[in-house]
Amino acid sequence: MDLKLHELNTTSYPVPADLQNTVAITSLAKLYNWGRRNSLWPMLFGLACCAIEMIATASSRFDMSRFGMEVMRATPRQADLMIVSGTVTKKMIVPIVRLYNQMPEPKYVMAMGACASGGGPFKEGYNVVSGIDKYLPVDVYVPGCPPTPQALLFGLISIQRKMDGQSLTDHDALPWYGVGPSDPTPVPILGPDIIDPRQMDMIRRKAEATAKKANATSLEASRELPVWRSAALAAAAGTGAGAAAGGAVDAGGLTRIPGGKAPWEEPEEIRHQRQQNALKRKAIRAAQRAQ
Repeated sequence: MDLKLHELNTTSYPVPADLQNTVAITSLAKLYNWGRRNSLWPMLFGLACCAIEMIATASSRFDMSRFGMEVMRATPRQADLMIVSGTVTKKMIVPIVRLYNQMPEPKYVMAMGACASGGGPFKEGYNVVSGIDKYLPVDVYVPGCPPTPQALLFGLISIQRKMDGQSLTDHDALPWYGVGPSDPTPVPILGPDIIDPRQMDMIRRKAEATAKKANATSLEASRELPVWRSAALAAAAGTGAGAAAGGAVDAGGLTRIPGGKAPWEEPEEIRHQRQQNALKRKAIRAAQRAQ
């Protein structure tokens, strides 16, 4: 690769014209970024039709070697650029996040195509993730369905431009040089549906609120249910007149009194009578089947 040293001469120190192609005066951050931007190693994996365009970009016609990005690695330990090319399903997001955590820092993520960027034509599908950025920090989005090799090359150039603007002293732009080790990205949990562990507290609060609301609703409904009592017990409780006026008596001698208590609030004699009524109904059904 032809090295143009005069592009690195961005300081206020003057360099003689006859030495501009021999001597360069620049900052450590620019030299560091210059080395990184020309030695990006993408991770070798594809998910769908966008991977075909990525393979075409690596052919001799488009020549990724001029960017220093032609060395695609089959292991995350030796890669620093993840190109998510294709449809991301809920089953595949789990190993994708795990591979991202295994990549050494500094590392970058490119969402290639409409599916990786936002779900694409499968956005409403039950098995498709609506964008890889819901689980990984994406640096560059490459639109298209699928993007052309030229669009992918423009995305790679955009990552290079982003590197050029990064500084070693800015820990917000380069979090991997911050204080202490960086936390790994939580791996999604695959069950009946995909769950992001970062949202577990919110999911748990909503589930508890829903359960509490459902219990309150069922309790109120159970209090409004009519309770069946025997005519003798109703008369003994002083509700015989009310039963005769507004209750209904079936063939087995049971009286339906609206507004009764819930079963767990009734006295022992009422519960005993319920058991006796259940045995009577069981005997009646057995006699009917015998006939």
